[in-house]
Amino acid sequence: MARKNLIEISAHDPARTETVAPRDNRPIAGFVPQERSAAPVGGITKTLGNITEKMERASELERQLAAGQTIVELDPGLIDASFVSDRLAIDAAELAELVDQIREHGQQVPILVRPHPETKGRYQVAYGHRRLAATREIGIRVRAVVRDLTDGQLVVSQGQENSARTNLSYVERALFASRLEERGFGRDVIMAALSVDKAALSRMLIVIRQVPLELINAIGAAPEIGRRRWLELGERIGNADIAKIIAELSADDARKISSDERFHRALVLATKKAATKAAVAKSEVSGVPVTIKKTASGAAFIFDGKTAPGFDQFVQERLQSLFQEFKKHRGA
Repeated sequence: MARKNLIEISAHDPARTETVAPRDNRPIAGFVPQERSAAPVGGITKTLGNITEKMERASELERQLAAGQTIVELDPGLIDASFVSDRLAIDAAELAELVDQIREHGQQVPILVRPHPETKGRYQVAYGHRRLAATREIGIRVRAVVRDLTDGQLVVSQGQENSARTNLSYVERALFASRLEERGFGRDVIMAALSVDKAALSRMLIVIRQVPLELINAIGAAPEIGRRRWLELGERIGNADIAKIIAELSADDARKISSDERFHRALVLATKKAATKAAVAKSEVSGVPVTIKKTASGAAFIFDGKTAPGFDQFVQERLQSLFQEFKKHRGA
């Protein structure tokens, strides 16, 4: 039996021919486009896929921002200060120097911020207040790490960064501790924020209780003044005329000197006032309407004009004879 068409080469059948789009023989960067389906569903699927991919990439960026893994550039106008201040004021000379450095070399170290807990679209700085102020002055965006932080995490980050960079004075650190305590933070959080033990924290809080905030503001940060001298001022200030000391430190000539020098002036004034006040003693003679105020250099007699009117004149007229009697008594 003859075998018919075991291997058959069919004639060209137009009904069975599929149209295939020509491939690009020179793909860009190795990319070979996929064949497009004639059905419209493929285009919709691809569009949805692109949207999903973008959403996933945005979610990943948000995750990285929350974890503090990505540095972004933010408008300084959208960033608010920390809810707990850790500085008396930013030194103008230091800020000018930082502005020059950033202008020349750029912002090398990012600041740390968190999404503002109360205002959508804004941020709150944990640390980097001086860098933030410098970028505002220059008029550029600030490089920042955005991280979700609780209030406790923010103040710990804020305090530890400042401790590591040693750019806060002793009294500023003490004020920071006091403000955290006023806001209800526990001693463990405050100690972690300042990297101090319980005894050191107690001494900081003693200084703030003894030295009025108005006087601290009049003195300034005093970066060279440590714990011992502030405690000394706190011990001496109790008997001093604080309002007068503040007035003297607020005078134009005092504002021109450094805060360290203002501290020393305050200590001298407090010591003098305390010594004068401590030396004043009042005494009364039983049955006599006279009060005697004694000081280190003399005494003053105060006559009660209501109880014994004219008694002061009576004593004055007899002072000469009293003095002679005194000399006679001393000579004996």
